[in-house]
Amino acid sequence: MGDPEQHPGDIDLEAFREHGHELVDWIADYLANAERYPVLSQLKPGEVKGELPDSPPEHGESLEAIFRDVESTIVPGLTHWNHPNFLAYFAITGSAPGILGELLSAAFNVNGMLWATSPALTELEETVVDWLRQMMALPEGWFGMIQDTASVSTLCALAAAREAISDLDVREQGLSGAPPLTLYASDQAHSSIAKAGIALGLGHGNVRSVPSDDAFRMDADDLNRLIRADRADGKWPFAVAATVGTTSTTSVDPVPEIAEVCERHGLWLHVDAAYAGPAAVLPERRDVLDGCDRADSLVVNPHKWLFTPIDCSVLYTSRPDVLRRAFSLVPEYLKTEHGDEATNLMDYGVALGRRFRGLKLWYVLRAFGVEGIRARLREHLRLGERLVAWIEADPDFELMAPAPFSTVCFRAHPDDWTDDEAELDALNERLLARVNATGEAYLSHTKLHGRYVLRASIGHLRTTEPHLARVWALVKRELSTLLSE
Repeated sequence: MGDPEQHPGDIDLEAFREHGHELVDWIADYLANAERYPVLSQLKPGEVKGELPDSPPEHGESLEAIFRDVESTIVPGLTHWNHPNFLAYFAITGSAPGILGELLSAAFNVNGMLWATSPALTELEETVVDWLRQMMALPEGWFGMIQDTASVSTLCALAAAREAISDLDVREQGLSGAPPLTLYASDQAHSSIAKAGIALGLGHGNVRSVPSDDAFRMDADDLNRLIRADRADGKWPFAVAATVGTTSTTSVDPVPEIAEVCERHGLWLHVDAAYAGPAAVLPERRDVLDGCDRADSLVVNPHKWLFTPIDCSVLYTSRPDVLRRAFSLVPEYLKTEHGDEATNLMDYGVALGRRFRGLKLWYVLRAFGVEGIRARLREHLRLGERLVAWIEADPDFELMAPAPFSTVCFRAHPDDWTDDEAELDALNERLLARVNATGEAYLSHTKLHGRYVLRASIGHLRTTEPHLARVWALVKRELSTLLSE
């Protein structure tokens, strides 16, 4: 075929074909045998960089040589989110169907900024997010689109909320001279709410923290009082972010009561259902989205609890005209002949370029089907109940928050040990470090009412009851060792 450096172009496609078959086989083995790796990477900062050359190769290398370095250098530096004992943060799954969809997306390499730049991307995305809307029983007619993460979905939703203020032309005039705009979320809300407020020019101090109750849910009466006090102080309340499945405890804010407050004061209601929204796919758990039909926008992340490889976040809104007004900007080189008969997704968010994310979600929904997804969600909920039962039956541990889904907050508190909170915090911090250092499991932590708490989040397709039992035995073993020391 001649010297590729004399005839520039892609690599030899037969070499690609051969290596691609080997790579798919390796991935299948990886998914089937992820337990052979430590869950949490055992490397120290700088070790991966230390194995990499300081400068790029002058001449091309073989795919085989590159993959040898993947195995020797990259894999040891991975924390394996696709491990069945990954129970930190929110467990996620890069499922086999989703990986295949991602592979095709990379191969097609299309940019869906305009309908015309890839009609299939736009129309499949419109279809698949509507399938998901139906699965969660959200209102018919809501507009949906895929963003990368909930942080960007929330930023876009709150930009629309700012645009919806009828007496303020932020798009043209900015915020100069306007009263301080205030945004409200509970003290358990995800940090992306505050980040969106900072990015939108509100100032961190104008992102108001609403107290939560004993179950870590926003207090709607306190929300109402804060709004009234801010209005009296010359501020301009404009939006509330409620949460269905808070990050620390997966608590569900009282959305119907919050919606009532928003309607009373004329505020935009955004709902962060990034984690727990998929629970509404189960007919018996539709209640988790009670009141969300009154929201102006809602985000749910299929890359959390719907087995879709990261990144895939779906933003819904009942007011797409406002979202479009906040972002649409069409220079001459992006004008097309199709006008309003086709959707140009670039008009509804920050990004111009858009990946074919809908393809992997389509693969997942079709490969598992609605009933298959329900069966998997029910199993995760059952495993969460099992862990709660083990904790409550053990005198050395205590449950620290309600567990409405499959994320469980607990801590070690031995019967015959001190009740000093500082010492209990130190004990649990050491316990978490010891568990994670084994490489056998990975848990995360949070603080609830100032107390250090361990979190186990069950959401991986390959996590079974024997896996969970081994993790629980590991936690008990490490606590026993700590206490003996």
